[in-house]
Amino acid sequence: MCGLTGFLWGSDSIIGSASVQLKSMTEAIRHRGPDDSGVWVDDEAKVAIGHRRLSILDLSSAGHQPMVSKSKRYVIAFNGEIYNHNELRNQLAKLSSYSLDWSGHSDTETLLMCFEVWGVEQTLSRLVGMFAISLYDINKESLYLIRDRMGEKPLYYGWNNGIFLFGSELKSIKSFSSFSAEIDRNALALFLKYDYVPSPYSIYKGISKLPQGSYIKISMVNKAWSQECLSEPIYYWSMGEIAKSEKDANKSNISDKDAIQKLDSLLTKSIKQQMISDVPLGAFLSGGVDSSVVAALMQKQATGKVKTFTIGFNERQYNEAEYAKAVAHHLGTDHTELYVSPENAMDIIPCLPQIYDEPFADSSQIPTFMVSKMARQHVSVSLSGDGGDEIFGGYNRYLMANRAWKSMEKAPLMLRKYFSKGITSISPKTWSGIINGASIVLPASLKITHPGDKVYKLADMLSSRSIDDVYDGLVSHWQNPFEIVIGSTSPIDEINESIKTLDFNNPESKMMYLDSITYLPDDILTKVDRASMGVSLETRAPFLNHNVVEYAWQLPFHMKIRNNEGKWILRQVLDKYVPRKLIDRPKMGFGVPIDSWLRGPLRDWAESLLSESRLRQEGFFHPGPIRKIWNEHLSGHRNWQYHLWSVLMFQAWLEDQDKPL
Repeated sequence: MCGLTGFLWGSDSIIGSASVQLKSMTEAIRHRGPDDSGVWVDDEAKVAIGHRRLSILDLSSAGHQPMVSKSKRYVIAFNGEIYNHNELRNQLAKLSSYSLDWSGHSDTETLLMCFEVWGVEQTLSRLVGMFAISLYDINKESLYLIRDRMGEKPLYYGWNNGIFLFGSELKSIKSFSSFSAEIDRNALALFLKYDYVPSPYSIYKGISKLPQGSYIKISMVNKAWSQECLSEPIYYWSMGEIAKSEKDANKSNISDKDAIQKLDSLLTKSIKQQMISDVPLGAFLSGGVDSSVVAALMQKQATGKVKTFTIGFNERQYNEAEYAKAVAHHLGTDHTELYVSPENAMDIIPCLPQIYDEPFADSSQIPTFMVSKMARQHVSVSLSGDGGDEIFGGYNRYLMANRAWKSMEKAPLMLRKYFSKGITSISPKTWSGIINGASIVLPASLKITHPGDKVYKLADMLSSRSIDDVYDGLVSHWQNPFEIVIGSTSPIDEINESIKTLDFNNPESKMMYLDSITYLPDDILTKVDRASMGVSLETRAPFLNHNVVEYAWQLPFHMKIRNNEGKWILRQVLDKYVPRKLIDRPKMGFGVPIDSWLRGPLRDWAESLLSESRLRQEGFFHPGPIRKIWNEHLSGHRNWQYHLWSVLMFQAWLEDQDKPL
C-alpha cells in the first residue's frame, strides 16, 4: 500500500526543477508510504513520476518504486496489492520466449513483466487486486493512469495551468507550486447532497477522479503534451455490464445448498489470497454479518489466532463492541477493543481536514480512523467487511424503499404531503420515545435503532413521485443544495443518465447497482482508504474481489433478499461458523452521536464555523437556511446532524486550506 504522484509539462511551462517539485509532491503523501520514497524524471520527455512506499510484500530494495522494467520500456508507480501475482508469475514462466530473471518477489515487478508480455488490456483482465497505477511507456511516449475494478484505491488527475497533474490524493497535486486551487461550487453543492464529492468530480475545478474499472491514456504528439492528447476514461471492466447478468439469474436452477457452498469457496479463496503478507495482519470486527464472515474465514485458515479490532461507545445505541467481543470469543481470535469517549473522538475532529484532503462528511470517519489507529499499533494490514451490503443487499433502504413506495403510491400526492407535514410537526426525539416505548416487548431482531430519524425519512418519502425519488431521498441529505451554495448550478448527473440504459428486474437491484458505483467507491472506500492511510495501515476488502462481485450478480435475487431480510446467502455462510443468536440484531452502522455532541461538547466549535458573519464573508453559503437548522437542532426540535455535519466539514476543510502542507 503506497501513494503515487507525478506530472507532465510542456515546453512553455514554468516549473523550476522537476525533481524538486516531485519531491515536494511525494512528501505531501508521506503518510501513505513512510518506509521509502522514489522519483523518476525524464527532462527531455517532460515526465515526472513519484512514489511513497509502505512495504507489505518484499520488504527489500527490490520492491523500490518507481520501478523500470528490465527492457527499459516501462516505468511504473503502483499503489495497492495484486493478490494473484504469484499465479501470474507461474503463467509467465510457461512462456519460453521470455527470460524471467526476477530481482525479488514484489507484485510491482510482476506487474511490469505482465505489461511487457501481454500489454495493458490483457494484463488488466488477468489482475485480481486493488490498485491505482501510473505506467509510462517510454517507447510510445504514452502515460496510462489505471484504477481497480471497484475503486478501492484513489486516483486524481487533470490539467492545471498547462501542467498535467496526477496523484493518489489531492495533497500531492495541491503541493505543486503553480497549482490553482479554485473550488468547484457545483461539486460543493453535490457534496452537501451526498456527504462526499461524487466521481468524476473533485472539489477543485479541472481535477477529476478516475472512475472505477477504467484507465486513461495521454500520448505525446510532436514532442509536446496537450489536453487534446488525453483520452476519455476507457473501461476495461464495467459494473453496469456485470449487473446485467442478474437479468437472467432468476432463471437459474442452482440450489440453495450449492449456491452457499460456492460462495463459501469463493470467499475462502479471496481471503486466503488477501492473507498473504510479509508483515503482521489482522481484521476489523464489528460483530455484524460482513466483518464476522471475514474474521471466521480468516480464523479457519490461520495457523494461529487472528488479531481482531473493534471500537466501542458508551452510548448504547451506537455501541457494537459487545457483539464483536462475543463473536471474537466464539471464533477464538486475539481480540482488542477500545471504548471511545466524546473527548477522545473530538481530539480527532481537528485532524479530519488533513486526513480527508477533500471535504468528506460521513461521520463514521471518526471511529474508522480510531480503529485504524488502534489496529496499526499491532498490525500493518487489516481485512474488512466493506462491500458486503452493496453486493448482497444489506442496507435497510433496500428493504424499506420499495415496500414503502408500494404502500404509498396509490394515495394522492397532495394527501401524502399533508400526512408528511403532520409527522414532522412532532420532533424525532418524541417519535423515538413513542416507538421505543411501544416496542419494549419486541425481540431485539425486530427493534429499530434511531426510530425518530427513520420516521422523518418516511415523512420525506411521502412527497416522492416515483421509486427513484424515494431512493434519491434516502441517499441525500440537503435536498436543495444548489439553493444553499452561492453561484452553483446542477451539473449533468452522469449516473442517472447511464442508469436509463439498464433494465433491472426489481428496484432493489437498481439501488444496489447505484450504490456500487457511487456510495461504495466515493464514500465507504474513500473513508477507509484515507483513515487507514492516515496511520500507514493497509486495508483489504475480500468481498470486493471481482470474482465474488460477479458471482453475486449471477445469483437469483431471492438469494440476496429473502423473507424481508438482506444478505440471506451471506447469513447462511456465516451460520456454519457463528451461531445466529450472536448476529441476529438490528443493523446499526458505524455511527457516532454527532447529534448530541453538537448540542454539547462540540457546540462552541460548531458555532464558530457557522456564524452568520463568517458565512457571509467566505461567500460560499447562503447563511439563512444554515442558521435556521442550527437553531432548530440546538432547541431539540429537529435532528439536523447530517445536514450540519456536511457544512461543518466543509468549513473546517476550508479553514485548513490556509495552513502549510
